[in-house]
Amino acid sequence: MSLLGKAGSASAAHESGFAAHRAGVDRLLASYRAIPAGADVRLAKKTSNLFRARAKNTAPGLDVSGLTRVIEVDPVAKTADVAGMTTYEELVAATLPYGLAPTVVPQLKTITLGGAVTGLGIESTSFRSGLPHEAVLEMDVLTGAGEIITATPDGEFADLFRGFPNSYGTLGYTVRLKIELETVEPFVALRHVRFHDLRELEATLATIVDEKSYEGERVDYLDGVVFSADESYLTLGRQTDEPGPVSDYTGMDIFYRSIQHDSPTPKRDRLTIHDYLWRWDTDWFWCSRAFGAQNPTLRRFWPKRYRRSSFYWKLIALDHKYHVGDKLEARKGNPPRERVVQDIEVPVERTADFVEWFLREIPIEPIWLCPLRLREARDGAAPTGVAERTWPLYPLEPHRTYVNVGFWSAVPTTPGAQEGAANRAIERTVTDFDGHKSLYSDAYYGKDEFAALYGGSTYTELKKRYDPDQRLLDLYSKAVQRK
Repeated sequence: MSLLGKAGSASAAHESGFAAHRAGVDRLLASYRAIPAGADVRLAKKTSNLFRARAKNTAPGLDVSGLTRVIEVDPVAKTADVAGMTTYEELVAATLPYGLAPTVVPQLKTITLGGAVTGLGIESTSFRSGLPHEAVLEMDVLTGAGEIITATPDGEFADLFRGFPNSYGTLGYTVRLKIELETVEPFVALRHVRFHDLRELEATLATIVDEKSYEGERVDYLDGVVFSADESYLTLGRQTDEPGPVSDYTGMDIFYRSIQHDSPTPKRDRLTIHDYLWRWDTDWFWCSRAFGAQNPTLRRFWPKRYRRSSFYWKLIALDHKYHVGDKLEARKGNPPRERVVQDIEVPVERTADFVEWFLREIPIEPIWLCPLRLREARDGAAPTGVAERTWPLYPLEPHRTYVNVGFWSAVPTTPGAQEGAANRAIERTVTDFDGHKSLYSDAYYGKDEFAALYGGSTYTELKKRYDPDQRLLDLYSKAVQRK
């Protein structure tokens, strides 16, 4: 095909992508107008990665069926225009053929780009690339006022651009996002470094974040797993184009078990970039063990297409609906269990303190560790002034390293104890350690404390400007009161 033909094909694909997107936006607007005044506004979509119970809603939902595609990838500019309800699985599939990927790819395939921006996301590039919303160049948002506006870092709606992360759909919903992409190599070489002391792990992690290397070898990806106080690991990833054998953890082998070893030298492994990005999804980190999917006999007959986080989430939803787990515990004479499914951030220098407290007080293991820093401009890799951007609804400090600690399970309740006793204790401890907690799961804060932690008067002013008639729930009602 001639250059003219290629240009014509690209132009036609561009027009086709945006035309389909415009049709999807029209359906979204029509569905918004059809929701009765006073009824809760919710998305009409089949999947969710929220772990908050919600009151039932009888009103029709927002039709986002036309907002689930990658509109366009620009491999020269290294950007992508993406509809708000597009999953990262679809986004990665569209970008990898160009040798590109989003700067941060959250661990689960069905997390949407819009969801990661409004609800925060994180992964092993966050120590160098921050959070998903920091790669957004502009976004079209359907506000509570029923208008679609384009928010940019420096435009008329810059206040919404900064306040949108961690707003969880209470200021509006993303319709389209233009994001930066980064170049990736076809493979990731891994080193699993074992630690017998959490404070040594903490110090090593902080050094790697600062130096972006370990023992003379570059580090492009960084996360960790704690199995116990004397068995923890950092996994260091390096992009490479060197050919060679790779491991496969979508079959009988389980990724998190592959991390463990007794050697004083790091254990090495290799994955394709695709399998590295989705290394946690096959077993939903380690949560698939709750369904028996890690039992070798069951795993052999468990259909491969159902070995993924979205299917496990459906099983969890059934448990929430019918209380299967509590009924099984009751048959054994045990009390109901409290769900403890949380991600929190603490400053890196408090990581060992928090993990030691958690292992002592909350009987859950393993624990995931993922360091992060707000993105900084360097070597032309970030927009001018990005280091000065702050995100008021989740106020992390610039130039400071935090560590995300993730734990996802349940613990026995104590008869007579306050509802959510374990989660409340976690909230208090995180606050005492100058940390923050994500809001995708159960929260128990009082109104004043919640406002102090998540935006306060800034959020109130944003709500007045972009949802003047209160068509959308406010953040406290949604995150804590489960409305």
